[in-house]
Amino acid sequence: MKRRFLIAGNWKMNKTPEESASFVDEFRKRLRPVGDVDILLIPPFTSLDRLGGLLDGEDIALGAQDLHPAPSGAYTGAISVSMLIACRCAYVLAGHSERRHVFGESDEIVEKKLLAALAGGLRPILCVGETLEERRAGETETLLERQLSTAIANVDADTMGDVTVAYEPVWAIGTGETATPDQAQEACEFIRAWIASRFDDAIAGRLRILYGGSVKPENAASLLGEPDIDGALVGGASLDPEAFAQIADAAALREEAA
Repeated sequence: MKRRFLIAGNWKMNKTPEESASFVDEFRKRLRPVGDVDILLIPPFTSLDRLGGLLDGEDIALGAQDLHPAPSGAYTGAISVSMLIACRCAYVLAGHSERRHVFGESDEIVEKKLLAALAGGLRPILCVGETLEERRAGETETLLERQLSTAIANVDADTMGDVTVAYEPVWAIGTGETATPDQAQEACEFIRAWIASRFDDAIAGRLRILYGGSVKPENAASLLGEPDIDGALVGGASLDPEAFAQIADAAALREEAA
């Protein structure tokens, strides 16, 4: 089954609202027609409303970096699904490695956030991936299976169509190290096979699986050429409009060649 590429830029804790608006202006100037490639920007919360207005009606989607599973309440510093929807978000990350390893979020918390996103009308991007120690110990597939099985334990077949999975090896995030195309493909192939065993081949065939971990213009084409990699979750390179446009271009060229 043909799947559309998704190129997502996660800005993390970078860019003010004004800087975010300037990025969009520069990015639009550099971006070539991308055809069947979806583009997604994931700025800090403080820039969501500004970009929601700028991107409204455009071919660039907006996403959030996190959410709280509760609809409202006494949760200082948190943000709800309805608040994200009001800012015109379409996507939200769930279980990014920095939320897991820096903020201590468990698989169970990730599940609650993913279910809240789905219930509220957002498309979650479920992030999974192993540490260097886990990879060296040969535990990559065990870890991926645990994260996947917990996060989607209560997701039914119909709703699974709104979920994207991002494989992001923790050892390759912000380190300059990148999984080789073979390593990334092996993990993404495992994820797709596991989803097929959990649901069926049709659902697995429709699932978009992204690779995230030091994606750059120099390695984007080779990663996107793998059969089970349907896009990229880009960190540092997405802060530069020229570099991010080049990654989107690489996806468009792969799409044209398919």
